[in-house]
Amino acid sequence: MPDIKSNSLSKIALRKFKKNFWGVLSFYFIVLCAFIAVFAYLLAPDNSQNANQMHLSIHSKPPGFKVKMLIIPSQDTSDRSGLAKFFFGVKNTDSEIPIDNYDLVENGVKIYPYSEGEVVGISKQISLENFPKGLNIKQVEKEFIQTKTFILGTDKYGRDLLSRMLVGIRISFSIGFVAVLISLLLGITLGAIAGYFGGKVDALIMWLINVTWSIPTLLLVIAITLALGKGFWQVFIAVGLTMWVEVARVVRGQVLSVKQMQYVTAAKALGYTHFRIITKHVLPNSLAPVIVIAAANFASAILIESGLSFLGIGAQPPIPSWGAMIKDHYSYIILGKAYLAIIPGLGIMSLVMAFMLIGNALRDALDVKG
Repeated sequence: MPDIKSNSLSKIALRKFKKNFWGVLSFYFIVLCAFIAVFAYLLAPDNSQNANQMHLSIHSKPPGFKVKMLIIPSQDTSDRSGLAKFFFGVKNTDSEIPIDNYDLVENGVKIYPYSEGEVVGISKQISLENFPKGLNIKQVEKEFIQTKTFILGTDKYGRDLLSRMLVGIRISFSIGFVAVLISLLLGITLGAIAGYFGGKVDALIMWLINVTWSIPTLLLVIAITLALGKGFWQVFIAVGLTMWVEVARVVRGQVLSVKQMQYVTAAKALGYTHFRIITKHVLPNSLAPVIVIAAANFASAILIESGLSFLGIGAQPPIPSWGAMIKDHYSYIILGKAYLAIIPGLGIMSLVMAFMLIGNALRDALDVKG
């Protein structure tokens, strides 16, 4: 029997995509990053809100740094629900004190705070009253004195860099997703209207596209951000409002070509509404290039957000943005602690590269002429 295979364009495109090693690898990497973004607070060693647990005495420590940590339970029993903790972290966190050493005394624990090993710190006694009732000193030692390892080290405020990186993935994915969604909604709508109706409507929309296109993207984003105010959601809207023009131009060109097809003429002859013709017949045959543009725009949105955070007008502290992390630590490059800026830089580079590679793979797969 002959080998029977589906000849639909979608199946052919999928087979071509699977043959692209870098495209498939990028796809799995993006899926992994999306998984981390969703479960960030479950995976992060520091599950406090924004991974913002500070230990100033152990700031700027190298990857793999270990220290003894005395944990004092929070006395505030009111906290978020389980679902809120999953999405936003723990609000009332336990207090953590890095220590060099400790002694068990009758009424509590005598600790020597961490002091770089140069000067012996002034001792401090922590009473048993700070721990749950009913525990003796040995139980306190076992449960509340731990050796903590910072896999990626700590930042200049003594926060766990790994936790900040994991939670920071959410910012990059959120900005990319929302910005691309806004750009697709605006771009596809205006591009389809301009290409389908033509005439004065087309001229007006093309004038708007050309004016927006002529303004440097970063300057336009900064202007919109300053108009809306600094903040998390303002950046999302600002980036999305600057990325729709390329989508609109491509959709307009595709619609100009598709609307000349016989099936569109037949739909008009049958008396279908313009809305139905555009949504059911024109757009489904015009959106292949838009998928590629969306992947590239996702990468561009991540870069723009990182740039805005570096300039101080993106996501505001203590929200862990990769761009803001580079801003906080780029001066440490000349101090022998370049990893504080390089690690978030590698995060940005790898995620942007993955989206660009998957965009290239989609472009090749959707090229029916190839």
